[in-house]
Amino acid sequence: MIPDEAKSIPLTAWAEVDLDAVRANLRLVRRLIPRGTKVLLTLKADAYGLGAKAVAQVAAAEAVDMLGVATLHEGIELRQAGLSTPVLILSPSLPEEAGEIIRHELRATVGTIDLARALARAAAAAGRRAIVHVEVDTGMGRAGVSVADAPEFLDALVAAGGVELEGLYTHFPVSNDGDLEFTLGQADQFAALVARLRDRGMRIPIAHAANSAALINAPSAHFDMVRPGILVYGFKPFVPMPDGVEIRPAMSLKTRVLQVRAFAPGDTVSYGRTFSAPRPSRIAVLGIGYGHGYSRLLSNRGSVIVRGRRAPIVGRVTMDMTMADVTDLPEVAAGDEVVLFGKQGDAEISLEELAAWQETINYEVTCGIGRRVARLYIRDGSGAWLRTMVGEGPPGALPAR
Repeated sequence: MIPDEAKSIPLTAWAEVDLDAVRANLRLVRRLIPRGTKVLLTLKADAYGLGAKAVAQVAAAEAVDMLGVATLHEGIELRQAGLSTPVLILSPSLPEEAGEIIRHELRATVGTIDLARALARAAAAAGRRAIVHVEVDTGMGRAGVSVADAPEFLDALVAAGGVELEGLYTHFPVSNDGDLEFTLGQADQFAALVARLRDRGMRIPIAHAANSAALINAPSAHFDMVRPGILVYGFKPFVPMPDGVEIRPAMSLKTRVLQVRAFAPGDTVSYGRTFSAPRPSRIAVLGIGYGHGYSRLLSNRGSVIVRGRRAPIVGRVTMDMTMADVTDLPEVAAGDEVVLFGKQGDAEISLEELAAWQETINYEVTCGIGRRVARLYIRDGSGAWLRTMVGEGPPGALPAR
């Protein structure tokens, strides 16, 4: 059923974000880790498409210790929203960004002495602290400093002065695999490095490594802080959950039927004429396309849910519209709610099923859901906040425009 909050604007494409589920999943994370272990919630890419500001507010209310972003501007957005929780930029920053990092009291990941010096200068000029973390590459093969180079780099960082080393971390490329040998080897390398540095007297308050998958299946990698993302958002982390432990999906994607058209046998649908009606058919035109983030790979592939039943996608997905065959659902009419992933009645299309049709992973799907798609935030079972391209606020207070 289309919620009243969606009718009042009205909306043709929207994602429903269940903040109650986010809160429940955060509490689940706390139960899965040792008491006293800190939690950094990863909010990269607008909280994987859910909406970073809204999710961060839930995280702050749940006393999450730190928030993780990928870029300077993602961090600034959180500060402009009034969040005071520590924010770590997890990707390498440029020296030219040092002034803004310090001004907005963000933590930087430092992989070069040039960046450390730029942060120290900016902090001295502003009368503030430059708090940094260093990423150690134990096998990810991306950013950071190698295990072999880490002691020398950290000595140089401390000698350069002007920055406060708060954390040391690493990242796992295959923690969601059934074979944990490589991941556990990374964790052992990292643990040995941290122990060696601390034995030498280097102060490292926070060592961290575990993403969502490692949080579940590699307890030895919990260290001082864990960094969940997809687990909190209710996306399956591709590893078996412990018995009796369930995560709650926090997002669904919906649109409406804009029009229903009659097609004769042989009539074709959409660009390229890739679908030809095999019989007298009713084709529903849906108000979502790849311009919203609904992939063109879904052309003639997969299905949607309307009136509690599945209907196959036919023809090519276009920038603004997608077509579904509703011949066997004669009651479907313009205005009906359509579920792209999520539940409607007893029917469900999981995010993971949709991702499989797109030949990708679940959180690439949600990261790709664009600004055209409104976010309706559910709290205590009802729509509490609506974010659209023309404004945001309590749903009843937003004009249709």
